[in-house]
Amino acid sequence: MKIRRRELFDQQPSCVLLDLDDTLYEYAPAHAAGLAAAQEFAGEALNLAPGDFLANFEHARVELKNRLGPVASSHSRLLYFARAIERSGFSTQPLIALQMEQTYWRAFLSNATLFDEVIDFLDDLRIAGIPAVIVTDLTAQIQYRKIIHFGLDRYVDWIVTSEESGADKPTAVNFELALAKLGGVEGVIWMVGEHPRCDLIGARDAVGAVCIQKHHAGAEISADADASFSAFSELRRLLARLPGLLGD
Repeated sequence: MKIRRRELFDQQPSCVLLDLDDTLYEYAPAHAAGLAAAQEFAGEALNLAPGDFLANFEHARVELKNRLGPVASSHSRLLYFARAIERSGFSTQPLIALQMEQTYWRAFLSNATLFDEVIDFLDDLRIAGIPAVIVTDLTAQIQYRKIIHFGLDRYVDWIVTSEESGADKPTAVNFELALAKLGGVEGVIWMVGEHPRCDLIGARDAVGAVCIQKHHAGAEISADADASFSAFSELRRLLARLPGLLGD
């Protein structure tokens, strides 16, 4: 674990805010599996060639993000698939779009695995009496499904999605809403996330959080991170060393 600002880590946090996607599990393999399943479904249901489907999906994704801006619905796989079908020359196909979305998410969840010791870290927080809040972009339904799939609902106290807040991170309301759900917070706030701007800078600017980056192989450690780690075992060791925690 690399700590840039050691003076920020001399006391236990009053709460921990956590990003979900690419912080608690690896997004890319799950997405690849989901997209492959959707592509196969498109071939069976609409006789779409794999290359054509993927090209239209990507065009649809960019088109919708540009039109909608940084809001939860701009991540909607249902909207992506519906528009990809239209771009393929069909009229709107609500049933097929819904089936394609469900096919995608089934395969996604079947191939999504928590990073090692995530549950152990959350259990450490629970034992220490430190509340945990997931602060995540995307629509509430699928993020709730992910959280339940991983069994995280038994360990986190609160959840904030950008559908609920009205805008994606780094918009301040996401972090402010997390603290409001806690009933207000006094003391140090940790934000654990992977994205320098959306997670780290967003939480620091909004609520003065200490920013801890989940670092991935091949990616640069952000200069905005107060600390960074690659494995949750490192974060557990840091937590255990803080005064007053886990029997100290």
